[in-house]
Amino acid sequence: MLEIQAGQTLLFTGDSITDCGRAYPLGEGSAIGDGYVCQVDALLRARYPQTHVRVLNTGINGHRVTDLRDRWQSDILDHAPDWLSVMIGINDVWRHFDTPDDPAPVSPELFETTYRALLKRIPEKTTTLLATPFFIQADPADPMRVMMDAYGAIVKNLAREFRTHCIDTQAAFDAYLNHQPAETLAEDRVHPNPTGHSILAKAFLDSMGFEWKHKCA
Repeated sequence: MLEIQAGQTLLFTGDSITDCGRAYPLGEGSAIGDGYVCQVDALLRARYPQTHVRVLNTGINGHRVTDLRDRWQSDILDHAPDWLSVMIGINDVWRHFDTPDDPAPVSPELFETTYRALLKRIPEKTTTLLATPFFIQADPADPMRVMMDAYGAIVKNLAREFRTHCIDTQAAFDAYLNHQPAETLAEDRVHPNPTGHSILAKAFLDSMGFEWKHKCA
């Protein structure tokens, strides 16, 4: 059974995977972006037209958890969402590889302490979904995949600590990678194509109790 209630607000925040060309300062409706957030919005409208869920997008390209911290009040708390989905950590890891001389890298310790501090600020009435960061790479021994899994483990532990929903996006991609190569989802193994965004959208909707099969009255 779908957990989100009629008339509630669902806000997505994160980095470029969430942003996907959304409007600024707030993505909504036809200006919500063209990624998984758009697909979630469309499927909720199509399957549950009676719920009138308001879906918002405040993801920003290139952002890390430290950037999210700086805009937590204006981009998240000020909107007072009933449901909040957070997917952050990909750039926190990626900068260790594409910008090794970054003067302010986000270590696992900084990632965890910053993320925990943000979660403590969320009102009790808000239902939170924490999505793990992912790397579309089937080899678990790949150096960036190893680090991404470590940051993903931090997100899973925080979800348990705060008793929130946890969406294992890496597991969702791994299920696909058992049958198809990574190149069919993302050339850079980070930014998914429409198929990759569909995998993300399904993982999010499954976590909310979305019923894919319509039951006739």
